[in-house]
Amino acid sequence: MKPIKIILNPIAGRGYGARSEPALRRFLNAEDVNFDLAITEWPGHAIELAQQAASDGFEIIVAAGGDGTTHEVVNGLMAVAGDGVAGTLGVIPVGSGSDFANTVGIPPDLKGACRRLAHGQTRIVDVCRVAVDDQSPRYFDNTVNVGFGGRVTYEALKVKWVRGMALYLPVVLKTIFLSQSPQMTIEYGNQKLEFPAMMVCVANGAREGGGFFTAPDALPDDGLLDLCIVQEIGKMAMLALVPRFMDGSHVNHEAVTMTRTKRVIISSPDDLIAHADGEMLCTDAHRLEFEILPQRLQVRC
Repeated sequence: MKPIKIILNPIAGRGYGARSEPALRRFLNAEDVNFDLAITEWPGHAIELAQQAASDGFEIIVAAGGDGTTHEVVNGLMAVAGDGVAGTLGVIPVGSGSDFANTVGIPPDLKGACRRLAHGQTRIVDVCRVAVDDQSPRYFDNTVNVGFGGRVTYEALKVKWVRGMALYLPVVLKTIFLSQSPQMTIEYGNQKLEFPAMMVCVANGAREGGGFFTAPDALPDDGLLDLCIVQEIGKMAMLALVPRFMDGSHVNHEAVTMTRTKRVIISSPDDLIAHADGEMLCTDAHRLEFEILPQRLQVRC
């Protein structure tokens, strides 16, 4: 195997990224992987490192972190690829959620992920693009959640000592009593919906938040965005709905609309809060435009 670039986020997984480095090196060496490892030093640094690695000719560029690290690496790769196919992306999941890794079938354990990196296959998946108000567009690989999911991420970023479901589930329960349902206009295909919405999830993958199957039938290579639209409901109804997001059965709830599209616009006179791949996208947006870019990213998995 030619040399690969590893981009390690030391603060991923509430510091697990840094703690995993010795074992990461040991497992990669055991698989005879020739690698160059760089450590991120500031937010957005993985974008720069991925761009440089792609420009330097590395054929496989690995995000060693959580979904936020993968998000940054994907944005770096897409910036270099232009209108072509980006990658190849590798993922070693050492973050809080690691939902994209789950979507493409990468083992959650460090040893298994390193083995898959050494011996796996390459598949091509879709990438999504989102433009917030008048800002430049950015890419995401898994989900953007507008409303409730954005507020959950905002609250989760305040917690520094746990990761995975131990982090997200308590924060979800807390957020139920903090969240509001902004008035939203949701336009896709020939549909235009207008009502107070608890959340709208725009998904390329099935899972977010380390175990919530918000779009359980989403496929990352079908050329479509999956939408999960949840109308405003009461606090107790929201509490009852939480476990249904953990097994995907919420899709049958009367307040939930599931659909697929290639483009969608979400707008509101109220402030919209959203995350992209588990990192804050916006806190006071009024218009978000999404589109799917089919078959644009090579992934080692």
